[in-house]
Amino acid sequence: MAARRALVVLVAALLVLTGCAGHESRVKVALDALDRGEPEYAVQALNEELEVSTKDEVPPLEGDNALLLLDRATILQSIDDYEASQRDFQLADKGIELLDFSHSAADDVGRYLFSDDVGPYRAPAFEKLLINTFNMMNYLARRDLEGARVEARRLAVMQSFLKEQRETTSLLGLGSYLAGYTFEKSGRTSEALLSYEEALTYDDFPSLRDPLRVLTGGRSKSPRVDALVGGAGPLSTAADEGQAEVLVLVGYGRVPQKKPVRLPIGLALTAVSGIISPYDRAKANELAAKGLVTWVNFPRLAKARGSYSLPELTIDGRRHSLEHILDVEDEVRREWEEREPTIILSAITRTIARIVAGEAVAAGTNAAAGKKRNGGGVVGLLAGLATSAALTAADTPDTRSWTTLPSNFALSRLRLPPGRHTIVVRARGMTKTYQLTLEPGEFQVVVATALR
Repeated sequence: MAARRALVVLVAALLVLTGCAGHESRVKVALDALDRGEPEYAVQALNEELEVSTKDEVPPLEGDNALLLLDRATILQSIDDYEASQRDFQLADKGIELLDFSHSAADDVGRYLFSDDVGPYRAPAFEKLLINTFNMMNYLARRDLEGARVEARRLAVMQSFLKEQRETTSLLGLGSYLAGYTFEKSGRTSEALLSYEEALTYDDFPSLRDPLRVLTGGRSKSPRVDALVGGAGPLSTAADEGQAEVLVLVGYGRVPQKKPVRLPIGLALTAVSGIISPYDRAKANELAAKGLVTWVNFPRLAKARGSYSLPELTIDGRRHSLEHILDVEDEVRREWEEREPTIILSAITRTIARIVAGEAVAAGTNAAAGKKRNGGGVVGLLAGLATSAALTAADTPDTRSWTTLPSNFALSRLRLPPGRHTIVVRARGMTKTYQLTLEPGEFQVVVATALR
């Protein structure tokens, strides 16, 4: 009787834990603050999750701290704290890289018996690429060309790796553009042209037309470069014309967050009909017929945050056009749609393993207690329920991702006369103002971010 009471208490406790919140709960307060237009409060919320007091403190790279640092770095960049953002991106890059390429038997057990949420976070290719791209923005905003070149070369290594793996992503275009800009401003013409050529494989980038006229001296370079330049001939540098150059880069919106969802087992089996094994399908149908499996728990991208109108840019009261250069959300959704059947299959496999484990424990307990002994079957049933509940409680869908990643990017590149200038950027209901003082031949990169 005491054993039965203990098992009842255990089952009750474990059922309370069933479906406990995942990573989305850890970033909820921060994301809500961003929705209200309070990025400083969002940083404080992440500091609490990281168990640090201020943005100047860094946590050990354990658990999902590297992922939370990615979010904090992005928010810090949005409030123009480029130095602190730079540090967080560098730390996160190390942590995410370690997690991305680590494998162990324990991870495999977690993947199929519990949930992907218990194993190391494996960043998709676009997140890894954008870490270097975002940190290049920080260095360029601080006019630190040496640091920007380091990030540009790290990005090139990742690009080469992806090409070897035959993976492609349109997000490479932005990084290649900024790498080209970095080398151009460093006086490294050959490297600049190579990077710009790479960027043009992903988009047309009309804003590159005049810079390429300067770099090529009006000479034929390649089919893509020649097509963009259109035979316009050479162009003098801004310095030769006694002017300065400004690059305004605007990130706005946020990519969809991952949310835990429940999918009826019938729909789940239909979604993976082309990749599920005959055994797993038969077992899932058998358990569904017994009423032991009615749904599976897995992550899914939330709805879009609405339409994104192009930001507005004014310089000294005069409006200038912005060129839309990147739809990050489109890439995120494309990548997720490719992976979703595998994720659903993993959820089905974990559900089967959980129920089978419960049945095995129940059978073993009944055998030990002796079926003829009064109450033996009840003890076995409770033990089986306890095992299933324990695994269910641990089965938290993996909702981890870079949740503060801007959804879109726009860019403007123009020459200005020397002196003081007021730059105003309006995006997603937010207004940001920058005061610049430019010398002849000088360049300045303005990184404006609206994470709403």
